Amino acid sequence: MKHQNFYPRRIGDRIAWLLNFADKLPAKSVLLGLTAAQVAAIVAECLWLAYVLQHWADSVTTFASGCSKTTTAAQTGIGSDPLVLHTHVAPAMPTGVVPQPPGSLTRIFAFIQQIKMSGKCDEPTATELGVVGTVMVAPDLTLLLPLIHVLLLSGQVVIKWSWQGFAAYLTSCEIWVDRGDGKGFGFLTIDTTPNYTDTQTLPAVAAKWTYKAIYRIDEAQAGLWSAPVSLTVCG
Repeated sequence: MKHQNFYPRRIGDRIAWLLNFADKLPAKSVLLGLTAAQVAAIVAECLWLAYVLQHWADSVTTFASGCSKTTTAAQTGIGSDPLVLHTHVAPAMPTGVVPQPPGSLTRIFAFIQQIKMSGKCDEPTATELGVVGTVMVAPDLTLLLPLIHVLLLSGQVVIKWSWQGFAAYLTSCEIWVDRGDGKGFGFLTIDTTPNYTDTQTLPAVAAKWTYKAIYRIDEAQAGLWSAPVSLTVCG
């Protein structure tokens, strides 16, 4: 789906946008000629989507990280007690948040288009609601590549990267790793927030781990691969 130019690309900024729109819209209902039912419906869409992007998605990420540690423990861990496999439990929804059918963002965008075309949404109102796009210069994808470096911190490798000022255009950073085991580069993660910690257990015998990265826009790779960076690790 093509995102509107007022809708942020970074997940954290999207959450803030949704909550702001839900907070400011009720006060503009009379000006915009909206019914209480129309406002309530869109506010519900915003609050539900913010919950999914923030609380639910964060809980899934934490659960996935725990799964990785559990699978490692199952294979090479120590101890005599049976391993407990945990089940993901979604966090409780805040008061007022109600699950919505698929397509919340599509309906929100359609609603915004409706109020813009009504002729009642003046510039100050559009700015307050956050539905005015900004004019920016997009990065040159023939030249753009992540600048990464790695360091060992508390027994784990940290891959440091940044948006280089293009956060409004980029969605995430895809990172691959070669663990020096003869298998070459393999997918590691898609990270939406700088920086990333590799939770893989360090090897008992010294090995050279090499990382590379490429930006992503929505669901596709964008720009060029970074230069590979390496470090020697050992548990």
